[in-house]
Amino acid sequence: MDKSDFIGIIPARYASTRFPGKPLVEIGGKSMIQRVYEQVSKVLDAVCVATDDQRIFDAVTAFGGKVVMTSDQHKSGTDRCFEAYGKTGSGRRVVINIQGDEPFIQPEQIESLCACFDDPNTQLATLVKPFTVADGEAALFNPNSPKVVINKNSEAIYFSRSVIPYKRGAETKEWLSLHTYYKHIGLYAYRADVLAEITRLPQSSLELVESLEQLRWIENGYKIKVGITYVETIGIDTPEDLARAELFLRDRELKK
Repeated sequence: MDKSDFIGIIPARYASTRFPGKPLVEIGGKSMIQRVYEQVSKVLDAVCVATDDQRIFDAVTAFGGKVVMTSDQHKSGTDRCFEAYGKTGSGRRVVINIQGDEPFIQPEQIESLCACFDDPNTQLATLVKPFTVADGEAALFNPNSPKVVINKNSEAIYFSRSVIPYKRGAETKEWLSLHTYYKHIGLYAYRADVLAEITRLPQSSLELVESLEQLRWIENGYKIKVGITYVETIGIDTPEDLARAELFLRDRELKK
């Protein structure tokens, strides 16, 4: 596949329990949604924001981005992506779902995701990043940072908010030095026909237990190809994360 086979869709909701209106917060003079859009546009020539809020729609239009209005009844970004894909009329073969709260997503991460589709058997794909010893035990055991176990074919076996696998016979503070654990990076890509299929699946038991949508796909027999990235990004879920992002941007500008 080449880049003309891919479309990037950025689901963006205004309502958020922990941080209402976060797609429109400013980081270094630009809204977060604009920063995400611009980063993705460095790699893909087809990019679209999918929202259910007029304020976000107007903001994207104002900076010259493409945006479509979608239902406010969607329970997941995947469902919103599917509706938006149908409305764009692009006909692209693969849809990439980019989180709207990742203003520092790097082009090489999107390229790694696209590369998963060099394998013609790939149905779905996502990214992981190895935890390092420097990340520390608290990061490894953080339930808001899902872990992934991968098989020899670079496919996800399971995702969990718990630490998997369990390292028997060692203290937890030693685990990172004894085994490579993988953190899930919340980017997804789907073949368009597979995206249509998975949006029709009912919620699964594993998904409900872990509150991780991707378990629905595994439980129904779909294979999720996994690309590995070593780039750290800053996802913004809370106002405290926004403060960290401002510092990250300031430090990056000083190093230029």
